[in-house]
Amino acid sequence: MTARTLQGFMELLPQEQLVFNHIKSVIAHTYELFGFVPLDTPVLELAEVLLSKSGGETEKQIYEFKKGDTDLAMRFDLTVPLAKYVALYNNDLTFPFKRYQIGKVYRGERPQKGRFREFYQCDIDVIDRDELNIVYDAELLAVIYTIFSRLELPAFKIYINNRRLLSGYLASLNIADKTVEVLRLVDKIKKLPHEVFLAELRDLQLSEEQNNALLDFIKIQGDNATILAKLGALAQDNAEYTTGLAELKTVVDNALALGVPAQNIQIDLSITRGLDYYTGTVYETFFDDYPQFGSVCSGGRYDNLSSVFGGQKFPGVGISIGLTRLFDQLRAHNLLSFPKLTPNKALIITQGEEFTAAAVKLAQALREADIATDIMYRSCKFKKKMEYANKIGIPYLIIIGEDEAATGEFTLKDMSSGEQSRVGQAALIAKLRG
Repeated sequence: MTARTLQGFMELLPQEQLVFNHIKSVIAHTYELFGFVPLDTPVLELAEVLLSKSGGETEKQIYEFKKGDTDLAMRFDLTVPLAKYVALYNNDLTFPFKRYQIGKVYRGERPQKGRFREFYQCDIDVIDRDELNIVYDAELLAVIYTIFSRLELPAFKIYINNRRLLSGYLASLNIADKTVEVLRLVDKIKKLPHEVFLAELRDLQLSEEQNNALLDFIKIQGDNATILAKLGALAQDNAEYTTGLAELKTVVDNALALGVPAQNIQIDLSITRGLDYYTGTVYETFFDDYPQFGSVCSGGRYDNLSSVFGGQKFPGVGISIGLTRLFDQLRAHNLLSFPKLTPNKALIITQGEEFTAAAVKLAQALREADIATDIMYRSCKFKKKMEYANKIGIPYLIIIGEDEAATGEFTLKDMSSGEQSRVGQAALIAKLRG
């Protein structure tokens, strides 16, 4: 049998996995920094639950199977499980409920570059009963900025819009009945050649005047203050438009107050997100110099997360980072460094097997002091042990030989500077903790 991995599934070498885990831990730490609590839901759900909000291509990609008389499916995102969770446990939750979830999801995608069948999503959502304050939408901008800045990723912008604006504007053009189709098409404007986009727009059978007005609207450009001023000057006599404009301005103002630099936020009226459940603020994040990556963090506001399960209204706002795809793209473009990382602070090597007992005793003492420590047990020449220490990038090397075993003072080598010293156990622990 030939050893191989299924297409669409990522496996990493140890150094890559350590970098991947570092990115994941920064994301999780930042989520908690903003008050989000962790949540985990099953990978397997009843098929009827996962299919409740799916449709089109998503439904075709779901892994679905039968076990006995039960129809099961593997989660294809973390949003539908959240909707079920809120509907099921809403009497036990405290609202507003701020949750984060980092986990694997599964989609039967056609394997190709940048498309995975198993991948990590890193989601946050704020859910409330009946109404959700618009400032939470701004807070999510601050979360995105903090994560990408702490990871020292390439220059980026968070592009934002409010779907109420375009919905209200379409109503003023007397084409409110085609809002869903128009929003889906506008969402593809950056992905389609201009001629193809225009052809699909004509297929909606709007008048030429309506087509031109729509194109003029979504192409409004400038800095955020300029765009907001132009939108205000349109003075649409439409409550949906007025609300959308007020919300957009509130989000921008509060994001700036939350420390997001102006150069990292850009209003873009062509950003609509293709999913129908978005109702207000929408986000997409792009690297300035790598537009081919597509959106690396997206999301938005929705009116009723758990509507399909009945009961009370639960509005929310959320974002998602496709970590596996992001990592793969950064790695492919040499935008990640893979230093010699190890979870251990120290490695103990001996100058003979007779010193193994002393090594074990010292390692246990270090671990009890919360210092990650490993022992090289392999029987080989001392030179080979040193080569191993260099190869794994261990910060400190502890050597035990005849003198060390006799005196209880160990040879400690700083692998970055090459300096060596003899220290007792107490001083060794203090040094490694420092």
